[in-house]
Amino acid sequence: MSTADQQAPRSLAEALRARDDASLAALLRARPDLITPVPTDLTQLATRAGTRASVVRALERLDAFALQTAEALAVAGDPATWDELLALMAGDARDPAVAAALPGALTALREQALVWGADDRLRLVRTARELLAPSPQHPSPTGLGPSVREATAGMSPGRIQEFVANAGLPSTHDSVSAVSALSSLFSRRRKMAALLAKAPAGSLDVLERLVWGPPYGQVTAEPAAHLRWLLDRGLLLPTAPGTVVLPREVALHLRAGRAHRSPEPTPPAVQPLVTHRPQVVDATAAGQAYTALTTVEELLKEWDEGGPAVLRAGGLSVRDLKRTAVALDVSEPVAAFWVELAYAAGLLASDGEADERYAATPEYDDWLERPPAERWAQLAEAWLSATRTSGVVGGRDLKERALSALGPGLDRSAAPEVRRRVLTLLAGLPEGAVPDAEAVLARLRWERPLRGPQPQGAATPHGPQSSPTAPAAPGAHGPYNSQSPQSAHGSHGSHGSRGDDDLRSRLARWTLTEAELLGVTGRGALSAHGRALLGAGAAAAARPAAGDPAPAGPGDKLPAHHRFVVPAAAAPLPAPEQAVATAAAARLLAPLLPEPLDHVLLQADLTAVAPGPLRRPLADVLSVLADVESKGGATVYRFTPGSVRRALDAGRSASDLHAFLAEHSRAPVPQPLAYLIDDVARRHGHLRVGAASAYVRCDDESVLNEILADKRAAALRLRRLAPTVLAAQADPATLLDGLRAMGFAPAAESAEGDVLITRAHAHRTGPRTAPEPVPDGPPVPDGTLLTAAIRAIRAGDLAATAPRKPAEDAAPLGPGQLPRTSSAETLATVQAAVLTGEALWIGYVNAEGAASQRVIAPVRVEGGFVTAYDHTADEVRTYPLHRITGVAELADD
Repeated sequence: MSTADQQAPRSLAEALRARDDASLAALLRARPDLITPVPTDLTQLATRAGTRASVVRALERLDAFALQTAEALAVAGDPATWDELLALMAGDARDPAVAAALPGALTALREQALVWGADDRLRLVRTARELLAPSPQHPSPTGLGPSVREATAGMSPGRIQEFVANAGLPSTHDSVSAVSALSSLFSRRRKMAALLAKAPAGSLDVLERLVWGPPYGQVTAEPAAHLRWLLDRGLLLPTAPGTVVLPREVALHLRAGRAHRSPEPTPPAVQPLVTHRPQVVDATAAGQAYTALTTVEELLKEWDEGGPAVLRAGGLSVRDLKRTAVALDVSEPVAAFWVELAYAAGLLASDGEADERYAATPEYDDWLERPPAERWAQLAEAWLSATRTSGVVGGRDLKERALSALGPGLDRSAAPEVRRRVLTLLAGLPEGAVPDAEAVLARLRWERPLRGPQPQGAATPHGPQSSPTAPAAPGAHGPYNSQSPQSAHGSHGSHGSRGDDDLRSRLARWTLTEAELLGVTGRGALSAHGRALLGAGAAAAARPAAGDPAPAGPGDKLPAHHRFVVPAAAAPLPAPEQAVATAAAARLLAPLLPEPLDHVLLQADLTAVAPGPLRRPLADVLSVLADVESKGGATVYRFTPGSVRRALDAGRSASDLHAFLAEHSRAPVPQPLAYLIDDVARRHGHLRVGAASAYVRCDDESVLNEILADKRAAALRLRRLAPTVLAAQADPATLLDGLRAMGFAPAAESAEGDVLITRAHAHRTGPRTAPEPVPDGPPVPDGTLLTAAIRAIRAGDLAATAPRKPAEDAAPLGPGQLPRTSSAETLATVQAAVLTGEALWIGYVNAEGAASQRVIAPVRVEGGFVTAYDHTADEVRTYPLHRITGVAELADD
């Protein structure tokens, strides 16, 4: 055996054992499910890396070219050589782009522990091969069928010899050599071309229909002559009665050696459609950011005294969502976005009362006190990391239940990754550049093809019959079937019938729309504060690693940026780094936001124009004193008797209102507005309403006579108790509303006869936290956890694999068995190790009865305990001697 063969890993565990700590850390970071929980040693890590669920998740996160490389390895020999893989990927023409990108793709597969072995013995992990290799039930994603050897397994020797003879080959003495001769013929380009040159008319057309898959077809009991010619020479092999398959070797000859019709070595480029000046983009985004703040404020002010009721199943009713959309003057999908954004930011929640309603949280009051840029940054950060997706509102779940805003079932775990990746692609463009949305979607599909639309091969070919009937194509939906990565995520979508594949594209489209609404982008281009929100290095992370030129030769050491699996910008930033990025975004946005004004323009038609955003005290008072008539670049307020009465009910006097308007108006208060205030104030409180059930009192008897004579007062069921007092069977609130509808201006009073000041009651929930995002699998481990986990795995592997000296008269131990020695032998061996300083391998059973094996370096033995440095735990520990099942010395090497 050569030295190279001795050094070549014989299993995935040995290949992992040869890696350095940085390479293991990259593997655990790319596949965090392998570290949950931490494996005891590298053998267990390799076993876990080969489980179906873990392999499916790893395949999901491959880009298109790396996945094509894995698919090619699945139809290659096991093990395969570099040259064989290159021929399958680049074809006979040796496509230079494919050849240049292949080393990078192979490195990605190795780092993911999906491929192991040297370049002359490449092995795809068994589970991945089972998923991607062709079978009668599941054709390969490449469209290739089984090899000649696989298709002829179980076939009679006489039939196989007939194929050999009809193909012009000499007969052999056994079936194995006959199959090898037939495979060799089909794999040799020149001899195969000579054989097909003799084919009758129509035979090649049949092969062309099956060459790109599915490779299965149907034949009748009496096939036509051109079909019989193919069947007699093994160019079509029977798999079942009436069903035939195109052997893999024949298909590869017709494909010029390529496993895929269209290799995708480089990602689709995201080119700008148009470019705006960066200053225009930032200004537009800042204006939309301020609109986002005012919209959220308006929403929560609308629900200030208690919002809509919570449905029994959770969420907003369709009617309440429509009302909210009307109040915000937006469409229902946009209203759902703002409602969900406020909820994700922790500003909105249900109050938890018996009659449960939605209301603002205490966090909302703190949020209002912050500077506008910081308030926007909180909303933007919540949107970037939220898994709740407003775009699916109005659709149905898998059980055909309606999905409502603020209701259950809106979490889509892929949403944060897609949002961040879309914005990162925008960050990779020049400043002010607007991308083509379809190019962005194409790029995302290349990066995650298994979560994108699955190609079903070429147009459905006809079977090799003379009549154009459909072929027998078992497993036409790909190799994953019911255990596919798609089915593992369920079928999410607006109608429940679309899978996670289509959802990813829709998430990208929603991201572009929502980023514009929120002010992360302006005119379709990423703003400066939007770039800052992604964190440092976003533009660099947007560059495709696998699409970059790579060393053309096998085994070349690749630069660090070629060693990639997941685009770096797709992963969320750690919380401290995201906080820094959010603060930086707020600093960039702050100077772009409009400065709040402290004045309005009063007009003679009882309106006031706010030429920009108003300072909070002015805006709060004006919202009570007047009604908003129109919004836009300037907000128009209208003064009405009802709005003035609302201000008087809130405890302000006429003189207070005159002074307030005079202070905040750049021109004298118009006379019609002054008259309106004085007229309403003169009549305000002339009538007094209290609780009897309710009563009305007034010093002017004629006013009470007028009320009693009015037909509209019949519903209040009033009667006179005294010349100046009327009693009603309605409650005070209903009585107040009824009298105001009749044109009076009553005021409520307390039991002591004092006028009640009715201020707006701000209903708040109890303390609430923002909803936690639903992660897409285990979280990516941080550096501290990775360091500790690798140290524990290495130590456990040392304990499991350390060579031991064979004890005299001891039976050899099997894998995983603990050593067995008597108490006297254990004590003597440990004491000797203390004197010599040598390490020992021990079997240990803890207090719970769990057995383990450890490598220790004894320091001292006393009182029935041994104190030793435990290489497995990387710390000094003390062990009771009676719990040590046995000891063995380590071999000198």
